[in-house]
Amino acid sequence: MSCDTPYFIGIDIGTGSARAFKASSTKDTITWRDQHDYRIFEQSTNNIWEQICTAVKEILKQSNVPATAVKGLGFDATCSLVVSDFDGNPITVTKGSGIGNHGDRNVILWADHRAEKEAELINSTGSIVLNYVGGTMSLEMEVPKILWLRKRMDPALFARCQFFDLPDFFTYKATGDNTRSFCSVTCKCSYVPDKGWQPDFFERIGLGELVDGGNWKHMGAARGQVQTAGSPVGRGLSRKAAEELGLVEGTTVGSGLIDGYAGWMGTIAARYTENGQLSHVLPSLDESRHRLAIVAGTSTGHIVQSRDGVFVKGVWGPYRDTAFPGWWMNEGGQSSTGQLIDFIITTHTAYPELKERAKQEGKCIHTVLLDILEKLRHENNVDTYTELTKDVHFYPDFHGNRSPIADPRMRGSIVGLELDSSIADLARKYYLTLEAIALQTRHIIDALNTAGHDITSLYLSGGQVKNEVIMQLFADTCGIPVILPKSYSEAVVLGAAMLGRIAAEGVKDGEDMWKIMVEMTPAGTLVAPGASSTVKKLLDAKYNIFLEMIDIQRRWRRQIEEATY
Repeated sequence: MSCDTPYFIGIDIGTGSARAFKASSTKDTITWRDQHDYRIFEQSTNNIWEQICTAVKEILKQSNVPATAVKGLGFDATCSLVVSDFDGNPITVTKGSGIGNHGDRNVILWADHRAEKEAELINSTGSIVLNYVGGTMSLEMEVPKILWLRKRMDPALFARCQFFDLPDFFTYKATGDNTRSFCSVTCKCSYVPDKGWQPDFFERIGLGELVDGGNWKHMGAARGQVQTAGSPVGRGLSRKAAEELGLVEGTTVGSGLIDGYAGWMGTIAARYTENGQLSHVLPSLDESRHRLAIVAGTSTGHIVQSRDGVFVKGVWGPYRDTAFPGWWMNEGGQSSTGQLIDFIITTHTAYPELKERAKQEGKCIHTVLLDILEKLRHENNVDTYTELTKDVHFYPDFHGNRSPIADPRMRGSIVGLELDSSIADLARKYYLTLEAIALQTRHIIDALNTAGHDITSLYLSGGQVKNEVIMQLFADTCGIPVILPKSYSEAVVLGAAMLGRIAAEGVKDGEDMWKIMVEMTPAGTLVAPGASSTVKKLLDAKYNIFLEMIDIQRRWRRQIEEATY
């Protein structure tokens, strides 16, 4: 590799792994669960940093790129809460006698649902903060979790804590500079766009000490110490971080993004091929308003940008300056999608049979399930899998609803069950799960468009892109084209690498940022809606039933509450 060619490294910290991008290198991270409390998910920044360092060194070795050729570094990560002391040492978040002491388990993962009562308290305040999270704050956000810790931690120990969203912690870890990103503080930490921190809100919910006379030392982002995506952080890599990463001290580090927003950055500017032909028109920045990025992995995020703030009930945002200066973004989401697919498959009584058959046939389990569905389709003399499962209705919120209902108490349901535990029944339930995820995606898009957005295409990334069936379901159910990235696994970390380039080149203007995105994003592939009129009618009917299942569940809950209290 030529030393004259500049290289930029993206680092992506996902739910179960940390990886670096130039030549891909992925390292697993550890998540701790509580066997007595299904809501608990914890991680360690020490463990994650070790995996990051190993991954970066490996890609330099694999690609034969000298450290001096790396000109910029960008981080994205899940929206998880990190707790450290003011020297950056990890503070334990695990309930019990050790909480607040130094210890490795210092991350409350995004999926952790321990702070339900704290979120209920926050949502009762009527604060302006709630206007920027769709009217209801999710228990997955950082302030409910901080409040949970405050109630359980010795006050003296709590006073020495500083709190980060995970992307901001790693720019801090890499540079020693405590400057925060608009993405993290506005999207997950209750920093109000154009207005900043709201002291009355924190005082009202019992976190008044975080105000700190307006210094906000526990939360950061006070007095201008907050940046848009890709702005250079501090003086670049510290000596210690550079040694641990195998890079050069002072290498530029760009202000980070939450992983979903990095997925937006790594996909949304793509051109695409349709019927083997590459589109000739380069997308404009204005076109980004019509493109919804969907990052579909363990959970799913739905992100769209707009010139003006659009308030959408049950959808997070609008957030200003999150990625581009002066632009606004909304974020919808599904708390459990890839996780739900795995759950439906692995908890079925026919799962051992499925694994054995996959082993014998040398296929992945998803391919075997599709083989079974195809056989059932022929046996039942129908044209599509939707027709095969038309009389069964699935509601997918096994882990609560993030958008657009914003209700963590929502639960999953299946209507139309039979006394069938066969592998054929597993195949049907597998397809129903994919269909339900697509129907809920339509629900989110409808909420966004009704409020003022104009979404005309979907740009996918994440592990679910490998599943051709659900990609076609997205197109058919939502009635708009889906664009698949060149690499499902690298779109998010590519977005992080763009941050490194934006920072290294000193780019500040949105149009110039967009040009970098267009240049660096490989062309995708368009999947057009292809449902027949029969299937379209079925999907529309199933969507109406999907909405009705929401109303029924809420009504039943009210009836039980009235009978109980």
